[in-house]
Amino acid sequence: MIAIDHSPLLKAISANAERFPNKRAVCVANGDEVSYTQLMNYIERTAAYLQSLGLRQGDRIAISAQKDLEFIYVYFAAHALGVVNIVVDAESNRQKLDYILDLMQPRLAFGFDCTQCRTISYKDIDFNCPTVTEKPRLTENDVADLIFTTGTTGKPKGVQLSHFNIFSSADNINQFIKNTEEEVEVLGLPLCHSFGLGRLRCTLIKGATMVLVGNFANLKIFFNAIEQYHATGFGMVPAVWAYIRKFSGTRISKYAPQIKFIEIGSAAMPLTSKEELCELFPNTRICMHYGLTEASRSAFMEFHSCHNRLATIGKPVCDKVDIKIFDDNGNELSDGESGELCVKGNMVMLGYYQKEDDQNAWYGDYFRTGDSGYKDAEGWLYLVSRIKEIINVGGKKVSPVEVEDVICAMDGVEDCICIGVPDPDGVLGEVVKCYVQKGGCKLTLEEIRHGLEGKLESYKIPAVWDWIDVIPKTSSGKKQRLQLKQ
Repeated sequence: MIAIDHSPLLKAISANAERFPNKRAVCVANGDEVSYTQLMNYIERTAAYLQSLGLRQGDRIAISAQKDLEFIYVYFAAHALGVVNIVVDAESNRQKLDYILDLMQPRLAFGFDCTQCRTISYKDIDFNCPTVTEKPRLTENDVADLIFTTGTTGKPKGVQLSHFNIFSSADNINQFIKNTEEEVEVLGLPLCHSFGLGRLRCTLIKGATMVLVGNFANLKIFFNAIEQYHATGFGMVPAVWAYIRKFSGTRISKYAPQIKFIEIGSAAMPLTSKEELCELFPNTRICMHYGLTEASRSAFMEFHSCHNRLATIGKPVCDKVDIKIFDDNGNELSDGESGELCVKGNMVMLGYYQKEDDQNAWYGDYFRTGDSGYKDAEGWLYLVSRIKEIINVGGKKVSPVEVEDVICAMDGVEDCICIGVPDPDGVLGEVVKCYVQKGGCKLTLEEIRHGLEGKLESYKIPAVWDWIDVIPKTSSGKKQRLQLKQ
């Protein structure tokens, strides 16, 4: 039997193997599936295999986060041995991938071609190795995963998450969403980011069932999985919802009676989309989170109960998490004052892998998110923008998100992105520049500008306009405004 006392996640999965031995734990769209008993058995066998390869406590492996059962086995087997997972997206650009691998120097790589070390295919795992012989000496505060932030600019940062962090995050989420062992979730999100990987952990610690589908590109597969497995929930990013609406209309609403929960996150969502979801899923618990890889799912709001304040990002996910607003000197601000959102909690990372990245990342025990926002008198949090993206127009601060939301609410505008640029007249320092996505736009730039009169203060109305073919975004849908300023 492998040692799992240091891993609350593995302890929960092991307990579920005893409670629900024959219950379906994970299914893959290709038909592969395992029960909870089989899942624990394969994790133990994979741990023995990893040990036979010479891996020991403290070693690092790079694992491609694929929608395969073997990925899940390796991921948890590494936890059991105290081997640190470097979770990567093998489809990310080669420059980023090489940067991560050169920095981390993993002992082995699983599931993708790697020039820095030996590569092993998931299909080549030997499940017939003897049992684990060398048990690690670990605590729940040891590093379990290293996930690199996608970031909106600059080099990715390695986020160190402990066994305690990743379990706590899942436990916090389940408490808010009210997930139970009865859930059947269809996951189309990638497992290489904290959102999708977190959903997998949430499901397994509850003893529920996870159904893995490749992605949302083929909506027929997604809808078929909802029907075939009688799914009760799913997660998505706002860009996925826009895709679903564009290519299937409101067809998804036929499943509303069986869908108990939807989790949304990773990027901002227009108010019109939130209102539409409330109409299409009147009895579904629609939960949207705010968080970062460094502080996963820090705050939550639920659409129906927050229907009169849909602009909020919510409140701290549970009583083990605290969010404060600080000024530039680390002093807490009063209600209504805008400053930096800073988070303290059981899911907040241990720190960055490179210590220089930690130097300005904290105010005491509170992680600095880099997001500007404020808290109202009732404790509801509101996001303004990324601090580095705030536009300073003659001393007046403008959130690009606010301007974009008003423009995108116009009929005939598909999407846009706003940044600050030097004032051509040399008076205001900065002015707002708006790039409008050309494809799908039915208005002229002048018609858009004219339509903003009376909807925004004059200094917030873009002074410079241009067309853009593709708006730069991260894989999770966050707009990369700083790229346009380079």
